[in-house]
Amino acid sequence: MVRRALRHLDGADRDVLVLYLATRVALLLTAYCTAWLLPHDPESHVPAPFGAVVGRWDWNHYLHIARDGYFPDDPAARPGEWDNREAFFPGFPLALRSAHLLLGDWIAAGLAVSLAAGAVAVVALARIARHHLPEPGGPRRAALLLLASPCAVFLAVGYTESLFLAFALPAWLAARRDAWRLASLLAAGATTVRVTGLFLVAALVVQFALTARRRGTLRAFPWPALPAVPPLLYVGYLYSRTGDWMAWKHAQERGWYRQFHSPWESWSTTWEAAFGQAYPTPYALLWQGELVAMLVGIATVVLLARARRWPEAVYVALSLWALGTSYWYMSIPRATLLWWPLWIGLAGWTLRSSRRTAVWLCLSVPLCVILAVTYFSGRWAG
Repeated sequence: MVRRALRHLDGADRDVLVLYLATRVALLLTAYCTAWLLPHDPESHVPAPFGAVVGRWDWNHYLHIARDGYFPDDPAARPGEWDNREAFFPGFPLALRSAHLLLGDWIAAGLAVSLAAGAVAVVALARIARHHLPEPGGPRRAALLLLASPCAVFLAVGYTESLFLAFALPAWLAARRDAWRLASLLAAGATTVRVTGLFLVAALVVQFALTARRRGTLRAFPWPALPAVPPLLYVGYLYSRTGDWMAWKHAQERGWYRQFHSPWESWSTTWEAAFGQAYPTPYALLWQGELVAMLVGIATVVLLARARRWPEAVYVALSLWALGTSYWYMSIPRATLLWWPLWIGLAGWTLRSSRRTAVWLCLSVPLCVILAVTYFSGRWAG
């Protein structure tokens, strides 16, 4: 199967995969060094187990869902008031459970899913970039900037970002080729993984509306509705177990304070958390990163709108609206990993000047390493 897939890759795709594998090795080396240099006990003579280093924070939610389900019969399998596992869509836990059947180890399964999905994602990103960057090296540059982005560690560990992109980016490619059945099936995969899949669906609908009459694809009209089915099934499942149609949203509110607030209230609360000295400095610094990521997102939407790339503008704008109307900002830097127009746009911008490339990488790569060390050492990394 792997050999058959490789036959469909051209030289540019293979270059991107080499870059991808090199960055995976770099992150594993970072994890190894972090385990030795920053143990939980400073006097320890033994590093933390590798599984404990790479399996942090949200990974535990995915692990519990994959291993025990959403509503385990044994109360001990769902300890603590902070276990709001209904907030997580079932796509990644299902993939994790499937990989575990083959590998027999949960950590290995999570890393394998992200490794395979990430490979699909970077090749798809490079192929999308070919539509926008005619310059030599443009697609490879887009992949490099994503893989060296500040939050790139989340593409390597047992999180949902790689799997989501492995569905979303090929879906976008298929839509650009008017292969709407394939695009809808892939987008349905994305909506099983993250709620962000619904923002992708909105972008696909806009793309369909803009191209259907011009290209005569109206006969494919029912297909863009297919990706809405997985979230509806998940909501129905939660209702059958809880009697609450809004169980997913209420879990988000309990665990992450994602109640609706006006955008200016959310900005003000986050600003206070970042600069008001009410929180320890590591948390304050990460909230500063949230503010910067919001500004980057707004700039991305404005530039996409100016270029009349309305589907991509809708996709990023909906993501910003969802993340920017909570009590405070949370996970916006991680969300930048999913904004493929951002990385393609930055690739085009840096290709025009070696100085721009140097400046961007000098900013991004240290942040990438710092955030990776933060995550691997067990500190909150957003």
